[in-house]
Amino acid sequence: MAEKKVYTGTGHRKSSIARVRMTSGKGKITVNGKDVNEYFPFPTLVMDLCQPLDVTNTRDKFDIEAKVNGGGFSGQTGAIRLGITRALLEYDGNTDPTSETSFRRILKAAGFITRDSRKKERKKPGLKKARRAPQFSKR
Repeated sequence: MAEKKVYTGTGHRKSSIARVRMTSGKGKITVNGKDVNEYFPFPTLVMDLCQPLDVTNTRDKFDIEAKVNGGGFSGQTGAIRLGITRALLEYDGNTDPTSETSFRRILKAAGFITRDSRKKERKKPGLKKARRAPQFSKR
């Protein structure tokens, strides 16, 4: 039996880190050993996670296995999405990046290659949260 080629990608978002393994298959996505629809509570998160596959028309071409830890569901979804994007770029590595059908060009136009570096701002002394001041009382 022939060995399946494995494409990997690592994604970060907020405080979440995802390791993504992509192999040829029928489109099955598992996150931490569970089905993606079972792991994430909202269908919009699953839709957001699958966007790189939908844009490149490879949804039913690859099986994806993701291991993710840290953060909440939104951050984990963003981390997995970046990991899938990087795995797709590894798969499409031999294609000329300037051609119209290259994954790099398609994913760059959709804005999936750039890591979203926004994180929670630290709490400042004397304030209730990062910027929320205590309520002012005149008397």
